[in-house]
Amino acid sequence: MIVEFRLPDLGEGLPEAEIVQWMVAEGDTVTLNQTIAEVETAKAIVELPSPHAGTVSKLRHAAGDVVEVGDVLIAFDVAGEAGPEDAPAVDAAGAVAPEETEDEEKAQPNLVGYGAAPRAAGRPQRRARQGARAPVSDTAVLEAAPHDAVAPAVADDGRFERPRSTPPVRKLAKDLGVDISLVEPTGPTGLVTRDDVESYAQRVGAAPRPEAPATDRPAAPTTVPVAGERETRIPIRGVRKHTADAMVRSAFTAPHVTTFHTVDVTATMELVEELRADRRLEGHRIGVMAVVAKAVCGALLRHPELNSRWDDAAGEIVQHRFVNLGIAAATDRGLVVPNVKDADAMTLVELADALGALAATARAGKASMADLTGGTFSITNFGVFGIDSGTPILNPGEAGILGLGGVNRRPWEYRGELALRQVMTLSLSFDHRLVDGEQGAKFLRDVSDVLEQPGRAMLLR
Repeated sequence: MIVEFRLPDLGEGLPEAEIVQWMVAEGDTVTLNQTIAEVETAKAIVELPSPHAGTVSKLRHAAGDVVEVGDVLIAFDVAGEAGPEDAPAVDAAGAVAPEETEDEEKAQPNLVGYGAAPRAAGRPQRRARQGARAPVSDTAVLEAAPHDAVAPAVADDGRFERPRSTPPVRKLAKDLGVDISLVEPTGPTGLVTRDDVESYAQRVGAAPRPEAPATDRPAAPTTVPVAGERETRIPIRGVRKHTADAMVRSAFTAPHVTTFHTVDVTATMELVEELRADRRLEGHRIGVMAVVAKAVCGALLRHPELNSRWDDAAGEIVQHRFVNLGIAAATDRGLVVPNVKDADAMTLVELADALGALAATARAGKASMADLTGGTFSITNFGVFGIDSGTPILNPGEAGILGLGGVNRRPWEYRGELALRQVMTLSLSFDHRLVDGEQGAKFLRDVSDVLEQPGRAMLLR
């Protein structure tokens, strides 16, 4: 029996996703929950597991295609009694779709995790026959299912089942023409690493990767300049598209105000060095960002105007009693802002560990929807690029964002004398609908006081 799998809603009602790469080809035999494709939404890269065990009958789209939610991605030949003419479409939740009437053709597709779509009229929706196909697992959008923690098994043909790796490593394998399922993993819990791929390529002399299965879709637009042309055209997709939409919406919705303050952070830098030298904290990388984050969390609880949002529909200002701290991260896919949930409840060490894990996840392109939504305040660090100050744009739905400049040694007045001190410029942008200039200045002063004298944090609650 031929069944079709449609692109599910991958979170937040995002309307489309781009196929990064197919992990299977037409004619391949797949198992339940085997990764069949890697797709990129406006926020994250997601691995799609197979909802069936069977044979890949048809790939409806090619790598590089942008597919709308509800469109058919792939067709499977699953063991059963019905013939191809019965071909029921299966949505992401595994329900067999009823025959559409003319009035229902434009209805919203049934999306992952939402169960069967209700019918306003007509006969009751049919249940899928037991035994017609393998049970469907509701794991279509899980990026790391529990079985990923198990060391991969080796099939008879030498392939490793469901090889685990990060998107950059898979891209490297693709560029080198390496079938990543043949690479023996050496990373933790069976993770295929960059070294594994490079070693395999050197050992076997990998040949160029075969072309993707032919489809009736046009080839993906290229970003490689053509000889003789004086410009390169790059499709606006994925994170770049989402970032552009969000920044325009933020700039033309919230009246931005930015205020600056240069701070002597010598004491903070000395504290960081002491903590890094403490053997009891070995394995915990506590840096300036963690100290700033801790200072920000404390200041937000004392200045809730900066930790709020404007609810236009309800005509209310919503002040949060928790801090989901967003950290802007520059990745190969563009700018993303994952956030640490309940950062205000964490110790300095816990916050440093959470920030490090979040940054690593974001750089690997594995930040989940939960990581990327629900933030209440953000920090961006342009100091790592050698910049002293800037005017950061608010993340939509948030009242403030703090920009960190580089730490530089400068002549500075210290205890009535001129001395070389380590200083940093803080740039605070805020929504003037929610925050007055006085409130913004006091918040920035509170953060600065902790950075100038970290011991003062012991006096605050």
